[in-house]
Amino acid sequence: MKRQLFTFVIRWVLNSFGLWVAVRIFGTGYSNEQITNSVSVFLVAGLIFSIVNAVLKPIVIILSLPAILITLGLFTIIVNGFMVYISLKLAPGMHMTFLNSVLTGLVLSLVNYIVSSALELEYGRTREEKL
Repeated sequence: MKRQLFTFVIRWVLNSFGLWVAVRIFGTGYSNEQITNSVSVFLVAGLIFSIVNAVLKPIVIILSLPAILITLGLFTIIVNGFMVYISLKLAPGMHMTFLNSVLTGLVLSLVNYIVSSALELEYGRTREEKL
């Protein structure tokens, strides 16, 4: 249980950082709205994204499986963008167009891949040390 909570907190913080980076790179797509530079806005958005990603994404992946199979997996980019779009609609003070959400989804997928790889390597090392 301790390891799962640690993993969730690491993902939460890094997803928040990934959202911050993506907003700085891609913007929001809206010219008249400015997102505050507050750390709390990105931490709340990262928490919402982490929860949506953990709960809703598996359901959406199963429902969109035919489209994923037809496009040979490329539709997962749209699914990731949809998860970002939903998360930012739920987050207070953050708005982003769907196209920018898809691009942000690519950045966050890369962040999550790196985090998962690093955590798996660390888990493998600790497991080998115990043996």
